Amino acid sequence: MSVNKVILIGHVGKDPEIRHLDSGVAVASFSLATSESYNAKNGERVTTTEWHNIVVWRGLAEVVEKYVKKGSKLYIEGKITTRQYEKDGQTKYFTEIVANNMEMLDSRNSSKEPSDNLGQAGAAAAATQPTSTVNEPEVDGASGDEDLPF
Repeated sequence: MSVNKVILIGHVGKDPEIRHLDSGVAVASFSLATSESYNAKNGERVTTTEWHNIVVWRGLAEVVEKYVKKGSKLYIEGKITTRQYEKDGQTKYFTEIVANNMEMLDSRNSSKEPSDNLGQAGAAAAATQPTSTVNEPEVDGASGDEDLPF
């Protein structure tokens, strides 16, 4: 068995780039910064930042297009992938995170674009929906204790 899962919480480094393929599928890519701070032996506070290339597809890409901008704080779940390509006779490698789950962590009040009735709360709810099929039971909105296993 093997596992390829990445969980990141960080800030978007620049406004996402959105593309629409000929088939109509949306793809968004952006950089995400994660930082770690610690105290060095001399007592000085040191912060290191890692930059991650993030790619989201379909519905998540559409949410990113509408609501994510430089500085947005995001929770990302996905997998690490590496692509290779040839440039000037040399093989280049490009590592990225393909996200299948995303939550917006900015507070509602920090949004400066209330132009959509969905708002950030709705965007966060929409963003948490995976883009691929997941083997989870469907909830039909029925409430009651008869479905509880205890």
